[in-house]
Amino acid sequence: MPEIIQRGPVPPHVQVANWIRARIKAGEYGPDDPLPSEKDLKDLFGIARDTAKRAYAVLEAEGLMYTIPRRGRYVVPKAERP
Repeated sequence: MPEIIQRGPVPPHVQVANWIRARIKAGEYGPDDPLPSEKDLKDLFGIARDTAKRAYAVLEAEGLMYTIPRRGRYVVPKAERP
């Protein structure tokens, strides 16, 4: 199970974003695959939902994922990434 260091030099939301990014780049989450929900991340890492939301904001800003309201978050296909 991944561990988040709450008071480390890297903010928790960045640690979560790094973990998800690594899984996307390794192919564990493929193009248009759904990503874990905020609640799933909360349960997995023991973080607040706001932390999960901030992690997803980082990944969306990087162009690695997109959101469909009321459906979830999904991986952007490699060809469409910046």
